[in-house]
Amino acid sequence: MKTPINTFTHALRAGKKQIGIWISLCSPLAAQIVEPAGFDWALLDMEHAPNELNTVMGQLEAFKGSSTMTIVRPPSNDTVVVKRLLDTGASALLFPMIQNVDEAEKAVAATRYPPRGVRGVSGTTRANKFGRVTDYFNRFEDELAVLLQLETLSAIALAEEIADVDGVTGIFFGPADIAADMGLLGQPTAPEVWKVIRECAAKLIAKGVPVGTLVFDSKFANELLESGFTFVAVGSDLGLLAKGADALRREIKPASQA
Repeated sequence: MKTPINTFTHALRAGKKQIGIWISLCSPLAAQIVEPAGFDWALLDMEHAPNELNTVMGQLEAFKGSSTMTIVRPPSNDTVVVKRLLDTGASALLFPMIQNVDEAEKAVAATRYPPRGVRGVSGTTRANKFGRVTDYFNRFEDELAVLLQLETLSAIALAEEIADVDGVTGIFFGPADIAADMGLLGQPTAPEVWKVIRECAAKLIAKGVPVGTLVFDSKFANELLESGFTFVAVGSDLGLLAKGADALRREIKPASQA
């Protein structure tokens, strides 16, 4: 048995646009509902959603065999958490709040076995189908995507150096936290925020670095993809549920309440 191809990782390397969705409901059933929609990637969030290892594993199973590749965002840049996620079968990771080159190197090292890193070795995991994937140790790095999230002005100032760290697959911008760092809490779409992001993204794109982000406006998402962004999430399961519920309720107005 051979290591599966991660189409998301290879698409980023080839500069092929990838459209994603945020998954925060922590439910394998919700993941199964989203899966047939045909997104290129789905982010399973452990930082701002009450996910644990078992709920992540259930959602990974829901997307198993799908054309939608999964990315897991661990709650922090924690070597032990990363080890457990990789052993569970995560084939792409988005590390939150990376601030400098040292933190970027720590993130990459957590995904590599010695002597290239510090990942602990287990021969029987869900990731290698419990020892049945015979080329796992030789091939997993080729399929793994290591994505680093920049969320402060100080991190953006170091973006090119962070992106140059060996093993980094792409850079992801967090507009909400960047806005907060700029004194614009709750204003992730402010023009000042996107001026900073676009200027930084342009430098990375010129270097051939795949860049991504999360926005909640499909027109803006298309604009970003057309301007050189490679992977963009266009919404979340939580947002879709909330907006759908609100819209449905607004449609119902009994005559006695009109």
